[in-house]
Amino acid sequence: MLRNGSRPADTVLTGGVVHTLDQEDRVVEALAVRGRLIARAGSAREVAPLIGPGTRVIDLRGRSVLPGINDSHLHGVWLGAMWPELLMDQLAAGGHDGAPVRLENGRQRRAAILRTGRLLASLGVTSYTEPGLGPGEDAGRTGCFGSAALRDYARLAADGRLTARVTALMLFGELDGPSTLADLREGLRGFRPPAEVPGWLNVAGVKIFADGIPPMGTAWTDQPYTHGGHGGLLVEGSSPEARAAALTEMIAAAHAAGYQVGVHATGGRAVHAAVEAMRAAAARDGRDRRHYVIHGDLVAPRTLAAMAASGIGLNTQPGIAAATGDMLAAALGPEALAGAWPLREALAAGVRLCLSSDAPVLTPDWRVGVAQAGLPMNEALRAYTVVPARQDGAQDWKGTLEAGKVADLCVLGGDLRAVEPAALPGVPVALTMVDGRVVHQA
Repeated sequence: MLRNGSRPADTVLTGGVVHTLDQEDRVVEALAVRGRLIARAGSAREVAPLIGPGTRVIDLRGRSVLPGINDSHLHGVWLGAMWPELLMDQLAAGGHDGAPVRLENGRQRRAAILRTGRLLASLGVTSYTEPGLGPGEDAGRTGCFGSAALRDYARLAADGRLTARVTALMLFGELDGPSTLADLREGLRGFRPPAEVPGWLNVAGVKIFADGIPPMGTAWTDQPYTHGGHGGLLVEGSSPEARAAALTEMIAAAHAAGYQVGVHATGGRAVHAAVEAMRAAAARDGRDRRHYVIHGDLVAPRTLAAMAASGIGLNTQPGIAAATGDMLAAALGPEALAGAWPLREALAAGVRLCLSSDAPVLTPDWRVGVAQAGLPMNEALRAYTVVPARQDGAQDWKGTLEAGKVADLCVLGGDLRAVEPAALPGVPVALTMVDGRVVHQA
């Protein structure tokens, strides 16, 4: 026992640059971890009294500490099956055949999940969202997205084998494909997701595909495609109005069932329809389910304003713009690029912005995402930590480095105050800690 009555810390990191990302945006020089929680963040003098005979002291030597990275849109099973291949790389090489992998059983799926965990630990990622697992994909071609994968996650979480915290969305339609109001209602009634494993697995919501993507001409857009037409919704219906009405009812049903809704929507019309449906659902009972739009490539200014006013989040991937900008311009005309992927505009409007990877579509390396986002460093870091914690409904216990929150963090091999966002991919990840346990050390 220390003289002040406090138990000593298990680990102290000192002599560095600790970006707490708390409400005051404090930058301190030391951090103490006791058990699975942060015990203190402050100056070296403030933290030193928590050093005891058994405390592991890590001299940061001027390196930076961040809250653990939360990749809020990452296909963990699929990534583990594909890595080091990435879908965009395959498409660029002309080698993608539509079914790059096939997992046949639980052993293979669990091995893929664990492989992803090791990869993410090496990148400083301590949480991620698995965006779409469920009965809609039980007969899917890859075996990566069915409801059995949810049970595999639950098994690994219960056995204490996960090295990153997982939030999952259920899927009652096809991945990147059509869905119906009837199937969603049946899923909500009849499908029972695995029980939560506190702190490690939470099946928080439902994913719905509103439309496709602009380069394929399947996004529902405000501007016409160069080949004609505006695309449309993927939701089943006899007319555009019927499909929009069905999307509204799907979002309302999931909201009423108590679930968060993440809607894949890329075209301006699709995003606006999804946002209006989310606003209407929340207005009925006044409950904030933390609904959000996934991708939002062509979200219009009026829709951003509506999202900000209603607390609807935007979860987007900077790498998509870098990888598909030329294809979007070819599909919709070069002028469409001027309003595409408006990250700065979203922040200026007050939208809760999450940045994510969509791996294995793109690399899971968040440092690349920061470099591609074109945002100030601090805003980009918050979009990978603080805001995703809120998306997960976990802002009270993770996402910042504050006393009482879980000790999820990563150490980078440099002082980020002297690093431009474009140079971040060259800064190595030196250490990753989850729940007070070191899961990676270079």
